[in-house]
Amino acid sequence: MDAILIQILNGVDKGAAYALIALGLTLVFGTLGIVNFAHGALFMLGAFCSVTFNKLLTLSVKVKDEGVTLFEAFKEEPYLKIWFGDTGLAIIDYSVPLSILMAIPVMILVGYVMERGLIQHFYKRAHADQILVTFGLAIVLQEIVKATFGANPIPQPPPEIVAGSANVGLWLGLGESVVYPWWRLIYLVFSGAVIFAVFAFLQFTTYGMVVRAGMRDRETVGLLGINIEKRFTIVFALAAVVAGVAGVMYTPILPPDFHMGMDFLVLSFVVVVVGGMGSLGGAVAAGFLLGIVQSFASMNEVKEIFPGIDQIIIYLVAVAILLVRPRGLLGRTGVMED
Repeated sequence: MDAILIQILNGVDKGAAYALIALGLTLVFGTLGIVNFAHGALFMLGAFCSVTFNKLLTLSVKVKDEGVTLFEAFKEEPYLKIWFGDTGLAIIDYSVPLSILMAIPVMILVGYVMERGLIQHFYKRAHADQILVTFGLAIVLQEIVKATFGANPIPQPPPEIVAGSANVGLWLGLGESVVYPWWRLIYLVFSGAVIFAVFAFLQFTTYGMVVRAGMRDRETVGLLGINIEKRFTIVFALAAVVAGVAGVMYTPILPPDFHMGMDFLVLSFVVVVVGGMGSLGGAVAAGFLLGIVQSFASMNEVKEIFPGIDQIIIYLVAVAILLVRPRGLLGRTGVMED
């Protein structure tokens, strides 16, 4: 029972990352009809916003080390500690969640520039053209990050107060044998909050209702005098923000490196297709489903029977679902069924 609970938590945690990236992908496809292969790079850029913010907070200067009396010695002290003392150290400690404040405006700007500068020219082009140009853009962004930050992963520690593990088993009455990292639980809650916020925005605001109407029938909405193209630009920026903040909060779980976006991109596209192209609910449901399936497939007991199954299980499940239901779990009739 303990092992099953751990695998469910691992699967839901991994599925939350898939769901957040797939949610942004589906927003872009549903509104603009664009297959955006650069979306994984937005996840990576969000992660490196966290790295950059941490580096800014830890800028330091050499000061005399009063603890050394035999000779004159110096040590590095962050400016924040010099200026604000313990409060400055606390700010540095919470650099990961605080970096969301930096990531949101940066990702809005990146999303706006991408859509206005490149994506808008491919609205009416074939999906193959869209894939090629956005994949090329992803490679360019990846190489820029590699040249700037290097090729090695850069660890980002969580705040010290949540650096340990929570006794999940005790919460559920299963004893003290089941523990799980606090930050992974926080990421799960954070993912749920972001997903809820996106759905609430689309479902309960006038702006979101117009966007959903435009997803169904862009021409009719345009005939009503609404500048739907401007709204779609904002939706593209929103999708970039979702990917970016997902990357920020994932850095303590997976130290960011220049190819992390590509690692998540392929799996997230599988999630989108399984959930149903253009279906936001389908993307979220498929993300959690495939995350849990992959988690159970990674158990040693399973891999002993089927070696390497954890590497291909998502694709096997995707093939099985699409053979039975070509439009995906919650896809609209006619989408991907030609």
